[in-house]
Amino acid sequence: MKIVVACAGHAAPHAGWVAIDELADLLVHYFDAELISPRRAAPGWVQRLRGSGSTAWEPIDCPGGDVLIVVAHAPQDLSMIDAIAGCRSKFKRIVAWVTDSYFQAGFGRATAQYDAITVTAREDVAHPQTRCGIPVHQVYQGIDGLAWAPPPETPTGAGRAIDLIGFGRMPPSYHAHFSSRFHAASSPHLYLHSPLGNVTGASVPLERGMLFKLLHRTKVSLAFHLFVEPQGIRPRAMMVTSRWLESLLAGCVVAGKRPVSRMADEMLCWRGATVELADDPRDAGDQLQQLLARDDELQAQRSRNVHEALLRHDWRHRIVELCGHFGLPVPPALREDLQRVQALAERFA
Repeated sequence: MKIVVACAGHAAPHAGWVAIDELADLLVHYFDAELISPRRAAPGWVQRLRGSGSTAWEPIDCPGGDVLIVVAHAPQDLSMIDAIAGCRSKFKRIVAWVTDSYFQAGFGRATAQYDAITVTAREDVAHPQTRCGIPVHQVYQGIDGLAWAPPPETPTGAGRAIDLIGFGRMPPSYHAHFSSRFHAASSPHLYLHSPLGNVTGASVPLERGMLFKLLHRTKVSLAFHLFVEPQGIRPRAMMVTSRWLESLLAGCVVAGKRPVSRMADEMLCWRGATVELADDPRDAGDQLQQLLARDDELQAQRSRNVHEALLRHDWRHRIVELCGHFGLPVPPALREDLQRVQALAERFA
């Protein structure tokens, strides 16, 4: 079976999407597939005049195959099939996994050409299914546990050198207070925060290793849902995004404001998965100091976080789900690696 995987992130790496691009890499690996990465084209004068939010793509050479699997950062990426001339006639089936499926306006005309797609939130199934008349399933986001779980020599108890880490988006009032409190020379605690490297460019995949080395050395990782002090045009949704999965897999205690959603209830369902901080940043700072004061007691929670993240959220579990929804055989190598994930999780049980 000839399978092609399409993902825009490889042509234009972005730190916010690199975890999603890893799904594409794993699909290529397990299905011995070809990877293509269409590039976005500059909008034409008609698009600029109309203020259209649709995405145009530069043409890409692809002879076709049995199945095209699109890994979409957002619904707008479903239009990347337009980069392949005669795409619908070149593939027997076209399917997709869509991350930020809450953005309903992104499900454009190209969506109707798909044989099936998945979305990340159960609440997002109905819209594209009704609008485009195609089968829509729900599959959560994941993380590559075999690549990024802590190495055996990394402590999950005391001994982690970084007290707090806040990477990516941080609510301004919390960040301002934590900086004032923990950057002071009189504070014994280290608060490390973004920028942690380049946001875009070829170095993004390389610097991902740096991020996880920092997380493996961190006691508490901060994570706030997207409705906490939203800024400008930044997205607003109650998603469990990559930062939760990355922090839990790395063995951090995760503190902040967890999303209020069915997704969060189902994905972060074990005791102690998150610590809810106060609405007032000063009170939240007090909570963090109290948490760090009893850091020796948190070894069991850190180990449990790694264990649960591996068993529940490794990308390989998601690929099995995709195989079921899209009618694909589960590759033998994938079954073998699922056993490796299970064995690794048991080391943190």
